[in-house]
Amino acid sequence: MNLDAERVRLGHLRRDPRFALDVLDGADWYTHLALQLVGIAFTDDVGLRDIDALSRHYGGSPYADRERPRVSVRAEIRGLHARGALREE
Repeated sequence: MNLDAERVRLGHLRRDPRFALDVLDGADWYTHLALQLVGIAFTDDVGLRDIDALSRHYGGSPYADRERPRVSVRAEIRGLHARGALREE
């Protein structure tokens, strides 16, 4: 995950590194994966390399805002829940 270094959310994560991430199937919103995660490493995104990689992958171009610093967060999955086509029978 990559966050703006000046946002309050980053301070909250540093204090309590637990967070959740939901992934939805664009064609079927009943199919989704809910992850419970814990941030294990917080590092400065030097040169905006990490956010650029994400932006190129999902948007096709480098991240546009070059003025604000970013922080990359590595996380471990602590739990998950799947629904719809992802659910194991």
